[in-house]
Amino acid sequence: MRIAVIALGKIGLPLAVQFADSGAEVIGVDVNQRVVDLVNAAEEPFPGEAHLQEKLSELVPVGRLRATTDYAEAVPGVDVVVLVVPLFVSEETGAPDFAWMDSATRSLAPHLSPGTLVSYETTLPVGTTRNRWRPLIEELSGLKEGTDFHLVFSPERVLTGRVLADLRRYPKLIGGLNEAGAEAARTFYSSVLTFDERPDLPRPNGVWDLGSAEAAELAKLAETTYRDVNIGYANELGTYAESIGIDVHEVIAACNSQPYSHIHSPGIAVGGHCIPVYPRLYLSTNPDAEIVRTARAVNAANPERLVARAEALLGDLAGLTCVVLGAAYRGGVKETAFSGVFPAAEALEKRGARVLVHDPLYSGEELAELGLAAYHLGGPCDVAIVQTDHADYRDIAPADLPGVRLLVDGRRVTDAGRWAGTPRIVVGVGDAVSIDDDVADDDAGNAAGVGEA
Repeated sequence: MRIAVIALGKIGLPLAVQFADSGAEVIGVDVNQRVVDLVNAAEEPFPGEAHLQEKLSELVPVGRLRATTDYAEAVPGVDVVVLVVPLFVSEETGAPDFAWMDSATRSLAPHLSPGTLVSYETTLPVGTTRNRWRPLIEELSGLKEGTDFHLVFSPERVLTGRVLADLRRYPKLIGGLNEAGAEAARTFYSSVLTFDERPDLPRPNGVWDLGSAEAAELAKLAETTYRDVNIGYANELGTYAESIGIDVHEVIAACNSQPYSHIHSPGIAVGGHCIPVYPRLYLSTNPDAEIVRTARAVNAANPERLVARAEALLGDLAGLTCVVLGAAYRGGVKETAFSGVFPAAEALEKRGARVLVHDPLYSGEELAELGLAAYHLGGPCDVAIVQTDHADYRDIAPADLPGVRLLVDGRRVTDAGRWAGTPRIVVGVGDAVSIDDDVADDDAGNAAGVGEA
């Protein structure tokens, strides 16, 4: 089997490796010449993906995997084309921006051979496969879907850093535009993926046909939007808990001790390519989804809210040196897509603070490229805000931040014992205040003070 994988990013390259490791001949296409050169040299272009380097070292030298920038070299004559090209959303409107995907589709369609299966794995608004990609490919290729080629949607459901393991663990969802296309997709994915035993699932782990491209598109949006809504609820619980002197993390742990509650954890921000983005894709086709819209607004406002909480304690932040700990959107991952560092820095700068950023995964030069001024531990600091749950920050102490007057722990990762004597706010944690009926009103007003110290 010959397979072309379009876009060799943090999902596409591990996917290409998986296909090649299953015995297929794989050619990857990427617009970045550096990525292509590194892949052809059997070198991983980005760090942190488990087993990626060892698989590249095995597969590239024997000719099972190679890369190119040329669609004319990669697409003609292959059995399957899999696209994992990024889809962006507008920061201002939340509308999907198909520019990169349109370009990739326009580049591959003229080279498509009869009999090819085309599978889109990039998360899409409902209806995109049928109403956007099918007519575009048919127009540019001169082929008819369902007769000359098959088009399906099959969302990626993996997490960067563990893609190869997740491909085994989770069912592979597919949705075609007709039964023949769905069967072609089932045959393909069954031949290149292996699946772990999952007795917890309602049916055997493997390739699951959802009956239509639209159902598969909605499934991907639904499972990720659920997380944003859940986190929004956790953040609202956390805000309320702060106001009445309760540790919401203890409350959530108690709730989740029975099988019908799965409340996530509150945090300063929701980042990454998925959770903050896919609710917007869902809203683009279902604008009446008020629960989704509200959760997205709650989560987007949390960096500003926590900065305002710090301001309420210290007063004017103008002229203070405020250090944001963590540029990455998630601990241990060198990625800043929709990271909370940007709205947190904006909220601080709006108040006249001098904002510096520390991240153990980024050099000062790399932070500067992101528009962020670097902070080095040991430098003067008035306020520190933990934005990323890096393991390094579990042991951080006031001595690492000389002069720090307040710590805002937006991820609940710091050690309370190390911060004894230094004011410390923890997201979702309020003062230990009484809330009996006689003093509830006063306590609610005072509970925005410093959390556990």
